[in-house]
Amino acid sequence: MIRFAETDPTYEVGQVVRHRRYGYRGVIVAVDERCMADPAWYTCNRTQPDQNQPWYHLLVHRCATTTYAAECNLIPDDTCEPIDHPLLAAFFCGCCHGKYVRNDRPWKGW
Repeated sequence: MIRFAETDPTYEVGQVVRHRRYGYRGVIVAVDERCMADPAWYTCNRTQPDQNQPWYHLLVHRCATTTYAAECNLIPDDTCEPIDHPLLAAFFCGCCHGKYVRNDRPWKGW
């Protein structure tokens, strides 16, 4: 039986966040209500946070990496510094008041 997240997502698509533990910054591309990753991926995840919370697909600043992070590991990033990522223009059409504006292209996930 699939159990759904106990809380609504705190963050929104286009918002810039920072990872609590690893310190990287990223912009949210998509939100899952709960962890939708393959069980093998989750088992290999070093931190293994609760799966029944919102999880976020992120474009990581200053690299070509995307990542999947649990809400408990994220905090807002209020630096107002832009995100530098090669896929930024593929998902966002601009930035308004510190939040990136998502275009109509779907996120394919993994």
